[in-house]
Amino acid sequence: MNEKNTGAITDARSLGIPKMLILGIQHTFAMFGATVLVPLLTGLDVSTTLLMAGLGTLLFHLITKGKVPAFLGSSFAFLGGYAAVAPAAGKDGMTQAELLPYACLGVACAGLLYLVLAAIIKVVGISRVMKFFPPIVTGPIIIAIGLSLAGSAVNNCQTCWPVAILALLTIVIFNIWGKGMAKIIPILLGILVSVAVSIVLAVTCGQTVDFPQADGSIQQYICLFGDANMKLFSVEKITALQNAAWIGFPINSHEIVFGNVGNTSLAISSIIAIMPIALATMMEHIGDISAISATVGKNFIKEPGLHRTLLGDGLATILASLFGGPANTTYGENTGVLVLTKVHDPKVIRIAACVAILLSMSPKVAECISLLPDAVIGGISFVLYGMISAIGVRNVVENHVDFAKSRNSIVAAVILVSALGLGTVAIPLGGITIELTALAVASIAGIVLNAVLPGKDYVFDEEVPQETGVSFEIHDSVHGKQGAGDEEE
Repeated sequence: MNEKNTGAITDARSLGIPKMLILGIQHTFAMFGATVLVPLLTGLDVSTTLLMAGLGTLLFHLITKGKVPAFLGSSFAFLGGYAAVAPAAGKDGMTQAELLPYACLGVACAGLLYLVLAAIIKVVGISRVMKFFPPIVTGPIIIAIGLSLAGSAVNNCQTCWPVAILALLTIVIFNIWGKGMAKIIPILLGILVSVAVSIVLAVTCGQTVDFPQADGSIQQYICLFGDANMKLFSVEKITALQNAAWIGFPINSHEIVFGNVGNTSLAISSIIAIMPIALATMMEHIGDISAISATVGKNFIKEPGLHRTLLGDGLATILASLFGGPANTTYGENTGVLVLTKVHDPKVIRIAACVAILLSMSPKVAECISLLPDAVIGGISFVLYGMISAIGVRNVVENHVDFAKSRNSIVAAVILVSALGLGTVAIPLGGITIELTALAVASIAGIVLNAVLPGKDYVFDEEVPQETGVSFEIHDSVHGKQGAGDEEE
């Protein structure tokens, strides 16, 4: 796929350095909301998270030869593991802060499984592995990834629908009718316009409203007209911004694994509790790389190879966890940006990574960005999450998945219903409980069903990348088949 037949920009240097910087900042904003949410939910440090997201992304690009336009941000898949090992209230006479290094150790060990799978692929070959991940599996998984995030987008929008709609409309207007640079930075413009309007509304029509919490505390927000359904800015975050230092070291010594893990029994139980989660996240990784491949029109699973992308993701997760950051993963938000802007140059992603590292060095700037109204994040996510699902639909359509076959319909149905209908699935294992996300269960179920049901009609094509990204061919079945669009006899 190239710039000529798609209109995509594969070399952003043609735009000039200033525009490349702006595009990189746009990617940073796209990932920021979700990335900083993970440490807020787990008790980890926000600045450390930003640092490790940036370093992890650069490490990923180094290992993948700088070819894959992926940004690595905080993974939500391990939230259950953090909650089990290091709950907010603490356990066994230890505080959450004391338990977090043990959880991080478990996540680091989970990252080792990525390296194991990468080694297996390198030894046995990509074709033997990819036969478990044909379009009938990866397509619905990609669709489910986007749809599973829809609730998060809507919840954020509900904090103030007028601001969310403004952010959404701004993105749509600039993306459809924008000219020149405005057309390829609609997300950044959506943020700037909606935040500017939010500030004006907060100053002119805003009133402070108290929100009682379950623990008896009070959170205050500046709300439009004093309406509790129209939150603009958190008073707590405004105070944090005022008190934050301009320069700070982004790593806290009490959160790193080294020197803070002394209880062997607790360490082992933490590893056992968290490591299995990687079995699911690796499958999600394959879906994400498939989505990026489909977006860009290049077969990244073939070149630089799935073993390299897994290695990069695994090493980034290990690095982040050892130094007190959450697990890293390829970010769907940034894939959505690729779809929307058609700027596919990995150099732009690396600029975003450098911006994240710089932000991690300034608590003041980090707090400023975290002050973004939830409604702004929601309006942006409304578009980006939908784009991810659209990629999955394209993957299914352009690979000619035949839903007239019952086995294909069953595989897709189980994946979608499991991903969207199930909650967290708890699996007792001896004295511990392993928790899997709905998406993880859906991925496992889809892979298993596709493997055991008769009538598999796709083989992975290593040599011929197609515009759909991940390349498969339909082969003749034992009953005799025609081409890609033909029905069974």
